[in-house]
Amino acid sequence: MTMDIDAWLNDMAGPSGAWYLKRLSANDTQRSGGHQAGPYVPRGVMFTLFPALNRPRKRNPECLFDLTVDSVSSGHTARARAVWYNNKLHDLQGSRNEVRITRLGGADSPLLDVENTGALAIFAFQRDSRQGTCRHCRVWICIDGEDDVVEALWGPVDPGQWRLIDFGSSVETSRSDRSCWLQPEDIPQAWLTQYPSGEEVIRKAVEMSPSGEAGVDKRLIERRKCEFEIFQSLEEAVELPIVRRGFQDLTTFVQRANTVLQRRKSRSGRSLELHVKTILEEEDFESGKHFSYQATSEAGKQPDFLFPSAAAYGNPAFPCDRLRMLAVKTTCRDRWRQILDEADRIPTKHLFTLQEGVSPTQYRQMRDAGVRLVVPASVHGAYGRDIRREILSLGDFIAEVGAL
Repeated sequence: MTMDIDAWLNDMAGPSGAWYLKRLSANDTQRSGGHQAGPYVPRGVMFTLFPALNRPRKRNPECLFDLTVDSVSSGHTARARAVWYNNKLHDLQGSRNEVRITRLGGADSPLLDVENTGALAIFAFQRDSRQGTCRHCRVWICIDGEDDVVEALWGPVDPGQWRLIDFGSSVETSRSDRSCWLQPEDIPQAWLTQYPSGEEVIRKAVEMSPSGEAGVDKRLIERRKCEFEIFQSLEEAVELPIVRRGFQDLTTFVQRANTVLQRRKSRSGRSLELHVKTILEEEDFESGKHFSYQATSEAGKQPDFLFPSAAAYGNPAFPCDRLRMLAVKTTCRDRWRQILDEADRIPTKHLFTLQEGVSPTQYRQMRDAGVRLVVPASVHGAYGRDIRREILSLGDFIAEVGAL
């Protein structure tokens, strides 16, 4: 029987469950050509789900469990393995200290399908009520906008990030070393009564993680991570006391929850664009002269960035080969087609994304449609070897438009 994602999510929620959310990277699906086999899961998460896995004295400890992928019509089952590759603790030459889910059923597993690179996957683990360890995991791999359903509930899950929702402890955890975490006393007082704009939060991230000597790619990644931690710390300082006080009725609770989720989506939607804009200004690109942000190209069309300016784009005498556009999207798997008609005078559409790899089929479709990927330098290794030589880093793109 076919199940839709709403029904599946409802079935998976329960006091013994824990959801691990992540976007499948090229390393997860083995698209990048690496030696890893299966999705990466942070050690702390897996030690929580499989306490017996936390045995540092044992070389590569493992736990077996049943895994079912529900999001394909025929279903796919496997006797999977959670394994802690810890040879770094046992061998001076060892380099691995990570946990992965392996034995997924080989090439038939949707989790190893390169076409699912970049897809949002929900791993719904079910604990044994007596022993507290997980015996079964059911998985949903999102397609055709299903990730919007998930992110409307739990907020955006960006490439390289993850989220754990543990229904047993009512704790939501996401990756953060908290180097930019603000304690309540460090948060500007005005922010506690009215949430700051995205620009204000990013200015705080620049202040806390200036990275002035770093290249533009590293600078952007570090600041975006810092900005997300600032946002999380502010959200906790403002919302947690309200949650602890409780709600008078269900309607009030739902309204507050919707406000939180909408704020998360709004932050994620504009954050990357604003970081790119900040980087451009730091690289001596003057707004209106060297680039235009959110300007109109044609009626009803508004690319994220036009180079050298909207005025140049609107001047029929300005050479088309000196015009560039840059679209900015955290993920591109289901969204890259949205940019194809954003600037009619520019045949090659540059797209900046944080997505960790794309499938060969999707990349061919992008290239044939005139889309050229711009990806942070640190993420290039997540792309297949045949793609890496064609994609640009943000630094490469800025150098290119600067030389026009």
